[in-house]
Amino acid sequence: MMRVPLSKDTRLCISLAGRPSNIGTRFHNYLYDLLGLDFIYKAFTTTDIAAAIGGVRALGIRGCSVSMPFKQDVLGLVDDIEQSARSIGAVNTIVNDDGRLTASNTDYLAVQGLIAEHGLQPAQSVLIYGSGGMASAVGTAFRDAGFDHGTIVARNPETGRSMADRLGYDYLAEVGAHTADVLVNVTPVGMAGGREANGTAFGGETIANAHTVFDVVAMPSETPLITAAREAGIGVITGAEVIALQAAEQFERYTGVRPTPDQVMAASAVSRA
Repeated sequence: MMRVPLSKDTRLCISLAGRPSNIGTRFHNYLYDLLGLDFIYKAFTTTDIAAAIGGVRALGIRGCSVSMPFKQDVLGLVDDIEQSARSIGAVNTIVNDDGRLTASNTDYLAVQGLIAEHGLQPAQSVLIYGSGGMASAVGTAFRDAGFDHGTIVARNPETGRSMADRLGYDYLAEVGAHTADVLVNVTPVGMAGGREANGTAFGGETIANAHTVFDVVAMPSETPLITAAREAGIGVITGAEVIALQAAEQFERYTGVRPTPDQVMAASAVSRA
């Protein structure tokens, strides 16, 4: 595996996040090298999202991955919004075609893929903890997959109720003693380096009464919640799975090349090394 020599024609793709990590950088650059593509990927943060997106347009940056807290802010900064992003009100992928920016949400596509891959059934109830942009993507993916029995848990009653109403789900301010067949954490609880890095979004009894626990937190992939669910014998879906699938979709949109599942698995492993 050898990198194509950098030149004036090398295409640049970037990520914009409040807390950049090496995951996307390693994932994409590994696949560029493996597939012999003349691309390079770099992670950034910014305090001026409008200027950053202006730079994507002005400098001909081919692709831009968008993470918290910018997923909603960029909606007004692009030219076209695909349905995957429009229905959710959040963006995670921008593609630049000769200065015209198109936004989509590959988180939504990844969650739908994982629902099918893990055999989750629409008759199951789902409890989603969180009400931000990623939570909206998760909730919309479940609803569009036919999950009618849902509950949104959010400490912010305004965003929580709004999301629940949009999806036709119930709203709770706290998890309390409530449970569901599928539990989904879409909050920073359990995220490495965060204030609640050692916490779990759900209590032991709630976990024990579930069928599947889905933690969208990707760093670490084995969060305290995932560890607790495994120890309780409960099926799990990890944030590492989400980020790998959504990154593969982004990769194809940026380069026109769809990596194989084995290549995605290898790139995902490298991204976490």
